[in-house]
Amino acid sequence: MGQSMVKLAVALVSIVSVGTITACSKQPVPPGGVALIEVAHSSSQWTGVAVSKSGRIFVNFPRWSGSVPVSVGEVTPGGDVKPFPDEEWNQWKPALPPQNHFVCVQSVTIDSDDYLWILDPANPGFSGVVKDGPKLLKVDLRTNKVIQKVVFSEAIAPPASYLNDVRVDAKRGYAYITDSGMGAVIIVNLATGVSRRLLSDHPSTKSENMAIVIGGKEWRLPDGNVPQVHADGIALDRTGDVLYYHALSGRLLYRIGTRWLQDASLSAQELGEKVEFLARTVVADGMAFGAEGTLYLTALEESAIKRFTHDRSIETVIKDARLAWPDSIAVGPDGFLYVTTSQIHLGPNPSAPYGLFKLLP
Repeated sequence: MGQSMVKLAVALVSIVSVGTITACSKQPVPPGGVALIEVAHSSSQWTGVAVSKSGRIFVNFPRWSGSVPVSVGEVTPGGDVKPFPDEEWNQWKPALPPQNHFVCVQSVTIDSDDYLWILDPANPGFSGVVKDGPKLLKVDLRTNKVIQKVVFSEAIAPPASYLNDVRVDAKRGYAYITDSGMGAVIIVNLATGVSRRLLSDHPSTKSENMAIVIGGKEWRLPDGNVPQVHADGIALDRTGDVLYYHALSGRLLYRIGTRWLQDASLSAQELGEKVEFLARTVVADGMAFGAEGTLYLTALEESAIKRFTHDRSIETVIKDARLAWPDSIAVGPDGFLYVTTSQIHLGPNPSAPYGLFKLLP
């Protein structure tokens, strides 16, 4: 997988461009319909989005090239991106201590207590993990200060890993992270800081050796190879009892009870037996549970947002050409779903800026 990730870097490094973020006017959702409302757009490529209980919007820009002006930013009402939590965290040079700076941030999320969590896989350009760089940060939004830092060892974040997405159970004090570079689920005890790398040899965390097809065209690397990306999207149900996850290069949805992930006495085989195959879904990047308890997934091949119903079927919520590689989903305090578009499949010069949209399912 190491070689594949390096090749993937070649495809992605040329995609990112330096630019600005622009807010857009908010329009009401028409009665009886689902409207896709543009909230903001940027000429720099983003992946993650998080929305606080007060409506503050946070985004992140992975360092897939050498020119990323901001790693984590807050979208201001005026349409600017403000470095968050400050400029110091957003400065990165190899000489700086990686545990105290953003190296390559991939995702952001808000927990039920309204704290912002920032996941930094510290693998810039997929060139290999920077030692002492992989970390999970907790930010108090009342003070805009980092109040907890969990730095991952090489045993948890190996050189070819790419920590991709995170969900936090604030009630029980656990975080769950996917590794899309090698395929695994990481669990973090937030009270002790102890982390464990799980399901790293289980087929549920691996790609399905398939090609993603968007607009009738296969997503391929410059050398013609088909990228294979492992466990990516992740979602924690509203009770915190069940974790759902999905490989990016795949269509199969899995879940496992969080009590089994928390049980350190289980062997790898015993834990693997607790994984449940749930359904064949879509090629999904982001996943999230809505306020009403429905699981939503982005559908890359269809430029759509889907929902997974209680009878285990897939329904289309909205399909729109502007959803060019819908990446991450966040749920706002008003019940709106927020989604970023990263346009990864379009190469170095997409015709439209990277969008941040919202919709009310």
